[in-house]
Amino acid sequence: MQAEFILYVQDQQRSRDLYRALLDREPVLDVPGMTEFDLGGCKLGLMPSSGIARIITPALPHPDAGHGVPRCELYLRVDDLDAAISRAGQAGVAVVSPAVDRDWGDRVAYFADPDGHVIALAEMLQR
Repeated sequence: MQAEFILYVQDQQRSRDLYRALLDREPVLDVPGMTEFDLGGCKLGLMPSSGIARIITPALPHPDAGHGVPRCELYLRVDDLDAAISRAGQAGVAVVSPAVDRDWGDRVAYFADPDGHVIALAEMLQR
């Protein structure tokens, strides 16, 4: 089994470009309606909210009803936190919290993408 996590986004191309820069990799799939990045063991998908709305509404609210409201956290453990933070700045994600040593053993910086998804960039602290 392989997991894929899909973020609903308002602008697929904008999000593709942002995550391409942030993740420092090319998508493995980029077609109208879905962009996917292989994260090694799982995939990150970007799907336009208008596309998923055709499937889930009216049983569920349209994803845009929660635009800008944090709905998930993408926690990415990286080998070089400083480099990842630099890429995040170049990608244009908003800083939520600078890198701080957390009591669970990681140094973590938090960001938000234009759709309000929280992105945590983490590096294990030396033990």
